Amino acid sequence: MRWPEGPICDPCYTAALRRTGTCTSCGRHRRLVAPPGPAANTCAACSGAGPAGHICTGCGAEDKLYTRGYCARCTLARRADELLADSSGVVPSTLVAVRDAIVATSAPCTALNWLRKGAGAAILATVARGDIALTHEALDAHPTRRATDYLRAVLVAQGVLPARDEPLARLERTAAELLTRVPAGEDRRTLTAYATWRILHRARRRARVRPTSTTVTGHATLRLRAAITLLEWLRSNDIQLSHLRQADVEQWLVTGPPTLRREIADFLGWTAARKLTPPLTVVHAAHGDGPALSEEDYWRLAHRLLHDPDIATIDRVVGSFVLLYGQQLSRVAAMKLSQVHDRGHSLSIRFGTGDVQIAEPLAAFVRAHLDAPRRHTSIAAPPDDTWLFPGHLPGRPITPARLGQRLAQLGIDSQTARRAAMLELASTVPAAVLADLLGIHTTTAADWANAAGGDWSLYAAEIARTRAHAVQNPFETVR
Repeated sequence: MRWPEGPICDPCYTAALRRTGTCTSCGRHRRLVAPPGPAANTCAACSGAGPAGHICTGCGAEDKLYTRGYCARCTLARRADELLADSSGVVPSTLVAVRDAIVATSAPCTALNWLRKGAGAAILATVARGDIALTHEALDAHPTRRATDYLRAVLVAQGVLPARDEPLARLERTAAELLTRVPAGEDRRTLTAYATWRILHRARRRARVRPTSTTVTGHATLRLRAAITLLEWLRSNDIQLSHLRQADVEQWLVTGPPTLRREIADFLGWTAARKLTPPLTVVHAAHGDGPALSEEDYWRLAHRLLHDPDIATIDRVVGSFVLLYGQQLSRVAAMKLSQVHDRGHSLSIRFGTGDVQIAEPLAAFVRAHLDAPRRHTSIAAPPDDTWLFPGHLPGRPITPARLGQRLAQLGIDSQTARRAAMLELASTVPAAVLADLLGIHTTTAADWANAAGGDWSLYAAEIARTRAHAVQNPFETVR
């Protein structure tokens, strides 16, 4: 019987062909058919059932054939060689690692589909031919942003391109694009100086200490948009920036876009420092302001995360990190496996500078997540993934937006949940200890303590003693 080309979806047929191993009689790697069932250890030829079938022309393995006598893995190797060949018909040495990683993927059929239909694969082929330079700048200039981002991740994961801070690079591109929309003249010069010496300078300085998060780039982009919007408003009202007064600012705060109002303070502080405007005031919202879960909803949601059997393990862990430990999704997404310390009898996680002991049942869920196969296995992904929550891009973590979507499907708003967590923790843990354990600034921790109505001034003389106990058992009240 001649099987049709292409994947065959009969699960029984596929399972039988996948039951392969070393035949105890001939010593060759073959499909094992006798005795019938999972205990099979003899190939068809040695068992007398007939000659071996479905032998791959390329590797000689007995397996389901994908096309023209080749198994999926050999077909993938042939197509990868064809796609990545340069004008001389040879895969360039700079791309050999990428080719090998594609062929070694755990899902060859998925990789075959990507080579055939993926926009990133088409761009990779143009790189192999030399039509596009193998640089970050050349990929940045390509119009298909999503496909180039995936391809860039593949190239970085295999060491073909140097790693770079991608959120920072996106912020630089976004700033340049926003500035081109501003009419040439004094406003553009002012905004260019603000973007260069305030927004980007601050982001680059921060990036030298820690990788840039999407939260940081989001706030930076909003601040630049707020400055652009304010100057547009001034132009439409025939007001020069140097003549801006407090009454004008207050009018803009009332009539301007709600999402940009609180972000304008940074621009006005910068202009005042450079004598472009007089000192002007923008009222800031406190850290505790905004909606938060009620105490009843808080504990109900915590119980659900830890005990509802229908919630996926990854969602239990992420949701608990937000709800019980006040972590931002941007920080949760960027967590690494090295932050988890499993000593058998205890499990701890490092959010800040100190280890936080994780109690049951959450500790069991964290261990289950660590033991589960990596769900987001990508084509050409490095085998030694270091992220606690891998993303769909090779060598990259999951995005905060995706984590937020997963929690939203459970009816959990990450912002209100985190705000409730911070208010709960700040009311029970000294600000200095909270700052160390959660990795937040002491001023921020103090703001949360004030918002929660806590007064820890009496602990000033006892911080050394209190800190030692809190590091061992900091969050008894939320377990």
